[in-house]
Amino acid sequence: MASDHAGLTLKTILADTLESWGHEVVDLGTHDEESVDYPDFADLLANCLASGEVEWGVLICGTGIGISIAANRHPHVRAAVCHDVTSARLTRLHNNANVLALGERVIGTETAKDCLKVFIETSFEGGRHQRRVDKLSPQ
Repeated sequence: MASDHAGLTLKTILADTLESWGHEVVDLGTHDEESVDYPDFADLLANCLASGEVEWGVLICGTGIGISIAANRHPHVRAAVCHDVTSARLTRLHNNANVLALGERVIGTETAKDCLKVFIETSFEGGRHQRRVDKLSPQ
């Protein structure tokens, strides 16, 4: 998990939630409310994905948009901004997203928890979706 200053509160809540569900949390920061640059934290998570340290991740900023754009610059990252459980489920089913991006300023805590639960419990459907996902990767 990683966030900028605008996502710190939600990151802390979701980290605690994941731990209560029995997941180990790798908290990449930020750890205080001092203004930071979200691309730096997207890069940290992308590096953890590339090294195999983590299989999936959660990124949080004010809207989820900026940090997801930064993460998607990495060819092995498929980050999706989700605002509800339907988008969280479908991004796993159809897009094989490996990063859930959330916006603390635009989503409620309980909805964020619901999105996270669905995201981590949903598997990629494959099939016709695999060829589309393959087109997202560098050749």
